[in-house]
Amino acid sequence: MSKSQTQQRNWFARHKVLTAAGAVVVVVAIGAAMGGGGEDAKAPEAKSSAPAASGDKAPESKAPEKPKAATVDGDGDFEVGSDVKPGLYRSTGNKDAECYWERAKDASGEVDSILANDNVTGTAYVEIKASDKLFTSTGCGTWEAVDPKAAGTPSGTTLKGSAGMLKVGVDIAPGTYKSTGNKDAACYWERAKDATHGVDSILANDNVTGTAVVKITAKDAYFKTAGCADWTKTG
Repeated sequence: MSKSQTQQRNWFARHKVLTAAGAVVVVVAIGAAMGGGGEDAKAPEAKSSAPAASGDKAPESKAPEKPKAATVDGDGDFEVGSDVKPGLYRSTGNKDAECYWERAKDASGEVDSILANDNVTGTAYVEIKASDKLFTSTGCGTWEAVDPKAAGTPSGTTLKGSAGMLKVGVDIAPGTYKSTGNKDAACYWERAKDATHGVDSILANDNVTGTAVVKITAKDAYFKTAGCADWTKTG
């Protein structure tokens, strides 16, 4: 046996596993090709283009954003129609009557130009009319435009004595309320038919010493309380 024959034999001896495996692969490939037309041959599976039901999520639809309410800064003079639009506005969180607001028929600054004004503790509502010329606010929380027709479901049987001006049916429920222990006529309450703060808007009011009992009806628009002991709903 020549040297080259010996080397060839040794190569096959070392690679017989690989060679056998390769032969198996070849046989399998040939067998598959020969059996392609048989009855047991399977047709290629059709692939669906639809997304998997469990894995893929449909894009979430976003709800349209609500338009932001118009606001007025708590300090300054504002011309009605350009700086502030007519409408109903609310300011909350005012402390110790530091908030002062004013509706005026002109910008003269004279007392006679004042249509209505107030010093506020707690919540304030003001209706700015299209005929007003100027709205002034000093030391107040931001004024936010609110829907005058908005309704709510107020709950609770007690009310802070210095809560300010509250909208009936939104901030306070109709009913009979009692406040006791008031001193030196420091307690003031008012039932009002609107938020213009004119004399004609007042349905009833009082400065109280001792106990106060007030019936707020569903026809009232607002109830105002300042400097009173807390109110309790009794009926």
